[in-house]
Amino acid sequence: ADGVTFHVEATRDARALAHAIRARRKKAGVALKPRTPASAVLELLEHVDMVLVMTVEPGFGGQRFMRDQVEKVRAIARKAVSLGVRIEVDGGLDPETVREAASAGASVIVAGNAVFRAPDPARVIEELRKNGSDSWGSSLGP
Repeated sequence: ADGVTFHVEATRDARALAHAIRARRKKAGVALKPRTPASAVLELLEHVDMVLVMTVEPGFGGQRFMRDQVEKVRAIARKAVSLGVRIEVDGGLDPETVREAASAGASVIVAGNAVFRAPDPARVIEELRKNGSDSWGSSLGP
């Protein structure tokens, strides 16, 4: 593995865990569940390489994208982008919702059911890339 992502809710000392991951020359990522506010990771941004915003409750696929998480992505992006921290979103992403997530600042997209349950997965991947990259700012890239 080139990196390790942990849930901020699953550790008592997220900063120490991020430092331990980076000490092993791996990228550190921190994830947060939908009910966890953006403020839970803002002080960690200088210590991680990526923030994963869960846009569904973790645990199983096929859930609907939680649009209220877009504002959380935007709030994190305000500080993260200038630090070079990427924002990943996972849950309920499809060619339509990826545009919302990307325009808020997400530059890493996890798509499961949208791809694997599609009659033409290659077409969906192409649409995800196009709809996401149309929204990314020049500092975010694909």
